[in-house]
Amino acid sequence: MSNPPFGFGFGLPDPDNSSSGPGNNSSGSGGQGGDPFQQLGQMLSQLGQMFSQAGSSSGPVNYDLAKQIALQRLASTSDDGDAKPGMGFASATGDAQQGDTAVRDASHLAELWLDEATILPAGATQTVAWTAKDWIEKTLPTWQRLCDPVAEQVSSAWTEALPAEAKQAAGPLMSMLGQMGGMAFGSQLGNALGDLGAEVLTSSDVGLPLGPEATSALLPANVEKFTEGLERPASEVLVFLAAREAAHQRLFAHVPWLRQRLLATVEEFARGISVDVSGLEQLAGQIDPTDPQSIEQAMSSGLFEPQTTPEQKAALTRLETLLALVEGWVDVVVADAVGNRLPGADALRETLRRRRASGGPAEQTFATLVGLELRPRRMRAAATLWQMVGDRHGTEQRDHLWSHPDLMPTTDDLDEPTDFADRLGGTVIGADVDPIAELEKTERAEAEAAEAASGSAPADSDAGNAGADDTATDDTAGGDSAPHDSGTGERGSGERGSDDGNDPDRPSDGNG
Repeated sequence: MSNPPFGFGFGLPDPDNSSSGPGNNSSGSGGQGGDPFQQLGQMLSQLGQMFSQAGSSSGPVNYDLAKQIALQRLASTSDDGDAKPGMGFASATGDAQQGDTAVRDASHLAELWLDEATILPAGATQTVAWTAKDWIEKTLPTWQRLCDPVAEQVSSAWTEALPAEAKQAAGPLMSMLGQMGGMAFGSQLGNALGDLGAEVLTSSDVGLPLGPEATSALLPANVEKFTEGLERPASEVLVFLAAREAAHQRLFAHVPWLRQRLLATVEEFARGISVDVSGLEQLAGQIDPTDPQSIEQAMSSGLFEPQTTPEQKAALTRLETLLALVEGWVDVVVADAVGNRLPGADALRETLRRRRASGGPAEQTFATLVGLELRPRRMRAAATLWQMVGDRHGTEQRDHLWSHPDLMPTTDDLDEPTDFADRLGGTVIGADVDPIAELEKTERAEAEAAEAASGSAPADSDAGNAGADDTATDDTAGGDSAPHDSGTGERGSGERGSDDGNDPDRPSDGNG
């Protein structure tokens, strides 16, 4: 992992850092790095704002500070964070209203095409065009749900690791350290959101349902920057991205367990975070509570970088697999929907894949959030699996796999998609089929097969049942009920067959 998990990297906001991303050119003509006194003034001003807002933070992350830093960083990396150009449908002035119309038209067309590629109905009830500032404001509540569990665990790990004497001696400083932690987390999150806001193309660009439910959102200004150099019409790119956003919305709207499963996996990772107590003695000699710079240096030194436990590795693997399955499904469905309709669909599909492979917004966010770097190989493997299942068993059975998490492919299935598709050969999953009942049916069949292979003789069971109860009616003899009769022989001669009543599916050993 190249980046420590969220909360373990501390840094004061530096909106003027020209190395934060590609294409961020330094403005101004005054020499390399600009006026040092101006930079110092900005840093002190931002530091003062951080301390003035520290008291208003009531949680493990100062989200007010995060929002402020994100907007400042966004303003320093874009000409106008409120711009919504028309994406080729409007005049050269970039009329925002015409840009909104272009987004709605593209989304409407994409929804019509998706109806033929998936059985999941439309999931968005409204389609909107966001600015980068809109994206930060609308997605911040979801980021709070994702970040709070990790930040809370980090904060509690720090305080719980302190000896009791140190806690008593610290006194009021403990509260100050908590506020400093919230500021540190808010600063890190704000910088990450500022970078993301300048790059994301849709509300689901990072693979998570970040925006409000049932809302499909695209960022025309960012889409326009993304289109530069692609040699494709802007309208074609917009429709393709609208189709991806609509496909994500269908999945998140009609797979009710998916949203909670993603968030719960992040929480599971957070519960395993711990701090090396042996490093506290070294910290005590490095930190001066009156000098914020010493706190920054101690936090950035890697002193408290956690060791990933086996349980955390398992949680990260599940999160990676689930995100890969989401992205792979969207990739396949959108390709089926627009492949024959947009001349540049294949090129756009590969462009987005390479964008992920080179470290796009999703990878950067998760590397900062939980120390997870999404592997493009997993996404390609997931797309291969979904394509194979759809080709062999049809769209309906492919999409009904989302009806229950136990039916979903696993990490091992991504390695062997052919085996997974073969296992589905004898199973038909429809809208009127209970997934749990299907799993129980499969387990019963496997148990019966194992018993038959061990040499149990069903005929003996039938013979014992024949004398168990002479008053049995004809409709209870034979069929699937025969094995169950071996456990109901109380009214017979009280033979040992009644001991098997604890396992009604187990045939008796011929105790007739």
